[in-house]
Amino acid sequence: MAVLGAGAFGRNHLRVYTALSKAGHKVKLAAIVEPDPLLRQKLQVDFDLPVYASLEDCLSARRSGDIHLDAASVCVPTSAHFEVASALLADGIDVLVEKPIATSLAEADALIAIARRSGRVLQVGHLERFNPAVLAIQPYLNGPMFFEAHRLSVFTPRSLDVDVVLDLMVHDLDIVLSIARSPVRDVRAVGLPILSSKTDIANVRLEFGSGCVANFTASRVSTELVRKLRFFQPRQYVSIDYARKDLLVIDVAAPPAPSAAVPTTQPALAFSKPNVVPGEPLCLEIESFLDCVRTRETPRVSADDGRAALEVALLINEAIAAHANRAGLLNFHL
Repeated sequence: MAVLGAGAFGRNHLRVYTALSKAGHKVKLAAIVEPDPLLRQKLQVDFDLPVYASLEDCLSARRSGDIHLDAASVCVPTSAHFEVASALLADGIDVLVEKPIATSLAEADALIAIARRSGRVLQVGHLERFNPAVLAIQPYLNGPMFFEAHRLSVFTPRSLDVDVVLDLMVHDLDIVLSIARSPVRDVRAVGLPILSSKTDIANVRLEFGSGCVANFTASRVSTELVRKLRFFQPRQYVSIDYARKDLLVIDVAAPPAPSAAVPTTQPALAFSKPNVVPGEPLCLEIESFLDCVRTRETPRVSADDGRAALEVALLINEAIAAHANRAGLLNFHL
């Protein structure tokens, strides 16, 4: 394995690969690519393996036989996803690329085409698909018709090359798309730049062809951390707390038939906490990717899934821009 980009999230990939190797899993961290010279020196000491300044240097070492690589995690800024992932795929390396898959549909389509042409695995790092609480809801899905998603975070200087929709909301878009299984019919959205030059807070309403409706709120300028998804389906309410990896299910039982003694009755609520198997989402994601590298199966979060989430995110950004134009918010800043 190689890890491309050793920033905040790249370091987590390095940690997981190292832990899996130490635990006896058949995976070896073979190379790191990091352009920052000071960080590169530290990585060299911490991991005692080749640390390259550029992808070109890493691929050159592979071609000359200095290192062996089967697959790689791409953890560079989103703006560089296409450049890095396409070069790896074209060189015969399987790729786990962090979300979103790319910055445009043209780039996403090109990556998908390269992966298919080269016979490579291309998985997109929509981490919440591997959240234990999300994995635990699968047996309970029964045609949800209303979703409410909140993802709030305090401001950090990371990922400012993209807006909050591509940075945070895209997680929930991917989850809802994977559950709703219906094309998006209508998009309503508003968003504002607060501390950066891009949208930092957004509220979105999607309507699907099935009639299902989903509301999303995402902020990277909040004073609290919130990551929750709630949805309603026939006679049932489901609440997921991503951060706590917690799942609550409330069933609504049909009221008993009224009688002479009890002329009116109320439906009964039954609360339950389904079993959630513990696990770190990133570790589960990487283990799933490694299984796909070995078996050549389609990943749980395929490149097509990543493209679908990106397509909706871009539609949302178009709706935000249109609203800003109508409302005269093009120069809005606190």
